Amino acid sequence: MIEVHLYGKLRRFTDNQDPSQDSIINIPVNNSDSIESIVRRIGIPFEELGSNIFLNGEYSALERKVSNGDRLGIFPDDMKLLYKWYFNKAS
Repeated sequence: MIEVHLYGKLRRFTDNQDPSQDSIINIPVNNSDSIESIVRRIGIPFEELGSNIFLNGEYSALERKVSNGDRLGIFPDDMKLLYKWYFNKAS
């Protein structure tokens, strides 16, 4: 199982859209899953993704593999962070 935290307008893909509460989805994973496959499974359109995706607190590329127990944070395209200018993506 992976814990996916969605932010901003991506909260609509969870049952809890209250901005004062966490918007979390728990998704079962298998050995071949990547961040990209998780995003597809949730149904998030790729044009709504920002470049700010974090796996276990580490700035990450869509191709990065996920494992049971991971925590994934996904921010939308309208929530830009300066993080990408200072850190390389883990793949």
